[in-house]
Amino acid sequence: MGPLHGLKVIEMAGIGPVPMAATLLADLGAEVVRVDRTEASGLGVPFPRRHDVHGRSRRSLALDLKAPAARAAVLQLAVGADVLLEGLRPGVMEKLGLGPEDCRARNPRLVYGRMTGFGQSGPLAAAAGHDLNYIALSGALHAIGPRGGRPLAPLNLVGDYGGGALYLVLGVLAALFERQRSGQGQVVDAAMVDGAASLAGFFYGLHAAGQWDAPRGENLLDGGAPFYDSYETADGRWVALAAVEPKFFAEFARRAGLEERFVPLQYERAQWPALRAAITALMKTKTREEWCSLLEGSDACFAPVLDFDEAPRHRHAQARAAFVEVEGSLQPAPAPRFARSGVDAPRPAPRVGEHTRVVLAEAGLDAAAIEALLAAGSALQAAEAA
Repeated sequence: MGPLHGLKVIEMAGIGPVPMAATLLADLGAEVVRVDRTEASGLGVPFPRRHDVHGRSRRSLALDLKAPAARAAVLQLAVGADVLLEGLRPGVMEKLGLGPEDCRARNPRLVYGRMTGFGQSGPLAAAAGHDLNYIALSGALHAIGPRGGRPLAPLNLVGDYGGGALYLVLGVLAALFERQRSGQGQVVDAAMVDGAASLAGFFYGLHAAGQWDAPRGENLLDGGAPFYDSYETADGRWVALAAVEPKFFAEFARRAGLEERFVPLQYERAQWPALRAAITALMKTKTREEWCSLLEGSDACFAPVLDFDEAPRHRHAQARAAFVEVEGSLQPAPAPRFARSGVDAPRPAPRVGEHTRVVLAEAGLDAAAIEALLAAGSALQAAEAA
């Protein structure tokens, strides 16, 4: 059933962090209803529904929010909800009459989670942007990339998902905890630029202490240290070495056959070019699998660099059932894990409007009102699957 069983969440359809946040809640047992648009909006995924990982395990209600009756239906949904998640630009929900004051007038206990790039306030609040822009402003992007090279986009993991979705979920769960004392919901203002900066907090501390002053790609954890980097193997594949602590580096050196003279010189920056050259040459003497046989599972802090096909097949992922199949689509399993509150298997993403009638009925609309919404085109009920 999951630890969040019984939690009712409204997700306003969007892209990026809000769908992931809703999926995290749904994976842990929350009942999520996504309010989709009735017309093609560019928000849908350009691949089969069964592969839509961040659309799984929820129901879909399709409404045309330009119609007053459709907006009234969302307000009615809010009456019975615990959480509403939205990722529109600041002011858009207010213009629709669905802002925090509108919804919380109907349900003062509602936790209203707002996800934006720049936040609900500030000189850039209304500006358009994407993950890369937000992490650029946070300082995080400047630190990521090769020595002498340009800042490198780390997929959209740092802004959308790390600094966005995870901080939105954290804020929502914190507000729900506080609601137990106050009896009141509140607005959660989650901004990706804030979350990305928070994720980089450790590095801001190192910088303030004078320990992160070298150019990009020349510091301890950005690939500058030769004992914290990826290396090509004899078969053209890659392995990751992260032997930061001296005892782990000594273990790597012993097992891999690195010259012993480098062990006491690990943190001598002047020796780093020679050490990198030695490790680079050494790693090319064996294939990736040969290095795995020699180093994997030891205290050498070693791992093969696996692609999206290989990672689910790795023996550790297999042993932990870290991936699941959803209608034949291999996806990451719900995380984290709980000792007592087991989670259900994920369900495939719904068709847009698949649950419109049933969700509206559960919200208290009578059959005549529902059919009137559908007849007017203010709501859409997907046809039965073939």
